[in-house]
Amino acid sequence: MDLGPVLAHLEAGHDRILRELKEFTAIPSISTDPAHAADVRAAAAWVAAQLEAAGPLTVRTLPTPGASVVYAEWLGAAGAPTALIYGHYDVQPVDPVERWVSPPFTPSLRDGRLYARGASDDKGPLLIPIKVAAAFFAVHGRLPINVKFMLEGEEEIGSRHLEPFVAQNKGLLAADVVISADGAMWRIDEPSLTVANRGLVGLELTLTGPAKDLHSGRHGGSVANPLHAMARLIASLHQPDGRVAVAGFYDRVRELSPAERAEIAGLPFDEAAYLAQVGAAAATGEPGYTTLERQWTRPTLEVNGLWGGYQGPGMKTVVPSAAHAKITCRLVADQDPEEVVALVTRHLERHVPPGTTVKIRPCDPGARPAHIARDHWALKAAETALAQVYGVRPLIVRMGGTVPVAEMFQRLMGLDTVYFSFSTGDEDFHAPNEFFRVHRLHEGLAAWARFWDILGS
Repeated sequence: MDLGPVLAHLEAGHDRILRELKEFTAIPSISTDPAHAADVRAAAAWVAAQLEAAGPLTVRTLPTPGASVVYAEWLGAAGAPTALIYGHYDVQPVDPVERWVSPPFTPSLRDGRLYARGASDDKGPLLIPIKVAAAFFAVHGRLPINVKFMLEGEEEIGSRHLEPFVAQNKGLLAADVVISADGAMWRIDEPSLTVANRGLVGLELTLTGPAKDLHSGRHGGSVANPLHAMARLIASLHQPDGRVAVAGFYDRVRELSPAERAEIAGLPFDEAAYLAQVGAAAATGEPGYTTLERQWTRPTLEVNGLWGGYQGPGMKTVVPSAAHAKITCRLVADQDPEEVVALVTRHLERHVPPGTTVKIRPCDPGARPAHIARDHWALKAAETALAQVYGVRPLIVRMGGTVPVAEMFQRLMGLDTVYFSFSTGDEDFHAPNEFFRVHRLHEGLAAWARFWDILGS
């Protein structure tokens, strides 16, 4: 299949595609807020209409108990692989709205960047493969591979209905590989491909002392103070050197091979620049590992919230009745979320300070870590496509965060996921002033077209 005319068609459509992305990002499809339920439906309808207009795709909007899944397929490439394209059309809330330079749902172009909520996560990257399909259909009347689109509207609230949807529709979704438009590249100055991401599990705990808040003069020093006790309990979770102190926490952790460690060590990473960027005085954590190894390949236990007692202005002399904490663990292969919850729960129960009781609640089912083999055929094709666009081989990196769908596809369908997003980690998604670089939109269009062409040949 002649790729040149397809690339030329995409280049000629740059301005139009940018206008359509502005239209898409103007829809306030905030999935966590019931007040925006109609907007989430409007975004699904917009995506379905784009797929209908792209060419001879069979498009269906499939309901779930939450937001609908927009599904489309074209299976006319006999003998070619089938790719399941994943992305999401929902977005994060915009708070604090006063910190936005321009209104979050009034897309604004400044200095080669499109500022809008969802521009980078995930509406810009999601639009790219739709437009690539449209270009192939316009030029050749067909695609080089078989494609199935599965685009959801609940990613920003944990894809809560996606797992049962996938489990119930394995036949419909059957493919050879998943290509995710969600995921983001590591940095803006080098192309990269992500080969692993960490899992996640969370706990919330309440430590109770007296039955009610007590006067600290009358009762202080004679009953347990839950805030003091919580500080001791939380401190027990780590050894002084930063290693997690929970018994069995590391038992299933798969150690890196020397080659994997060498590959990470060879990446261009300036630790001093990183620390300056995040405003930290020094790097800390589990001994024996570099900063990138800690962020990408080692499990963590982090305290995300800690509160209790009086927090208003001035003083209130009480012994509070309760203290609270939120904890999350990032997981690596081969850790299991349920097992880690059980291990942390056992540790907390065994270390409850005298005079207090603990109540522990898992926050979510959790997500397992996911990975793709370094020599996977689709990953190799993605490497070649990026090298053709950027003129250099992409870096092979990992992700410290969690993308539950990759593990879900691996576990339920035996499918590996290639992250092929053209967002980058500095584009302030989930924060005020989210943006997507316009040149990344154009580069993504060219790279997706080349990727599909390579897969088809």
